[in-house]
Amino acid sequence: MSAYQLAQLNIATMKEPLEAPGMADFVANLDRINALAEASPGYVWRLQDEAGDATAIRPFGAEVLVNLSVWRDVQSLSDYVYTSAHTEMLKRRQEWFDKVGETHMVLWWVPVGHLPGVEEAAERLALLREQGASEQAFSFRQPFAAPDQRITPRQLEPESR
Repeated sequence: MSAYQLAQLNIATMKEPLEAPGMADFVANLDRINALAEASPGYVWRLQDEAGDATAIRPFGAEVLVNLSVWRDVQSLSDYVYTSAHTEMLKRRQEWFDKVGETHMVLWWVPVGHLPGVEEAAERLALLREQGASEQAFSFRQPFAAPDQRITPRQLEPESR
């Protein structure tokens, strides 16, 4: 068992305010999709206000929604994102959100029990945008193992007899 968990941030710029008719289906599905995440294997935590709403938290601007969460590992998050009913929402994202011109999602490892804040998440996103994938900030396309799961060159040396 790792002493680390996976944090993830993704942001999306809305085409219209949440109250607009064009966003109605998105808003209508929020509770269902959030409940699905919370019931998914490997889910640990998600950013939300006291009322359970994450859409009110807008550190990147009034039109930018934030999804910040912690998962057991990359596979758990990937399973939720790409193999659960969440995929229905992914397929429709162009209806509700502008096409992203730059990196909008970042993954990084946090010690078990640490809940990242939006400032930390913004720093990781900026790091990925500026320097590309690294052990400090990466994506599904180029994941990195948790710090205590990495193989060091010494571990690869043949045993001496």
